Amino acid sequence: MTVIPSRSPVPAAGAKPPAAPADDRGPLLDPTLMARLDQLDVTSRKMLAGKLKGERRSKRRGQSVEFADYRNYTIGDDLRFIDWNIYARLDRLFLKLFLEEEDLAMYILVDVSKSSDFGSPSKFRYMQRVAAALGYIGLVNYNRVTVCGVSDGVVADTGAMRGRRKVSQLVSFLEKLTPTGPSHMAEACRRFALAHRAKGICVVLSDFFVKEGFDAGLRYVAGGKYDLFAVQCLAPQEVDPDLQGDLKLRDVEDGDVAEVSITPALVKQYKANLNAYCLGLKEYVTRRGGTYLFTSTAVPFDTLVLNYLRERGLVG
Repeated sequence: MTVIPSRSPVPAAGAKPPAAPADDRGPLLDPTLMARLDQLDVTSRKMLAGKLKGERRSKRRGQSVEFADYRNYTIGDDLRFIDWNIYARLDRLFLKLFLEEEDLAMYILVDVSKSSDFGSPSKFRYMQRVAAALGYIGLVNYNRVTVCGVSDGVVADTGAMRGRRKVSQLVSFLEKLTPTGPSHMAEACRRFALAHRAKGICVVLSDFFVKEGFDAGLRYVAGGKYDLFAVQCLAPQEVDPDLQGDLKLRDVEDGDVAEVSITPALVKQYKANLNAYCLGLKEYVTRRGGTYLFTSTAVPFDTLVLNYLRERGLVG
């Protein structure tokens, strides 16, 4: 029998998941971490126009106090930006270009379906913390941050927030989220895309275990106006399951039951299927210009944000 990794399976015969470690009950953000996050800013590989002036240095050329480059003067250019010193030396007209400072839209989608409430450490708590850290970085740099809880739709939405004073609102929103309902990523991403039409970075935090397939939902946020970062978070118990014997496995979202006899060969096949599923997700995202990152919740979330997401170009 082949095990297909569609949801996080849990035994139905009264077995309880391991108790959450104390770290799962800690604060989403602490002063020590915030001091380290203050040194970072979110970055985009795309030229995404902001609505307001901010503290982010855009890739676009504009007007600011920081010099960027020169280009040849053409008729109609603003004479105020001609470098007359170069003209005196070379007898040619060059225009000075400057880095433009603007705000950036940042959307963070957090999976709040029932399957996210699994594992030790908890997948859901892990995603809450990553969302809090990324949202904090965006807010303190005066970017427009929107956080959404998604399951079978967009179940909660902060609306656009901007500035350090909104950090408490961000944390309060994330703390109030509760894993509930089935995962219908297609409907959730469709509703999100319809409600948020401004270009920006879109970070999706999920286990991506959806029965209709991840591509049905990600097609709404992959490419086009969004710079997509898909972060797949799985519990250690999903990556390397410690199960054996005859078990009845129940889908935590729709109640589907499967009776299986766990053997070493079956566990090996499960791992192979899981690896193929994750590789398929990575290929889908990267083919559409996005960035994929896999993480186990055993990896400290601050390491994910400060190191891995930094290496992938989301923060810097």
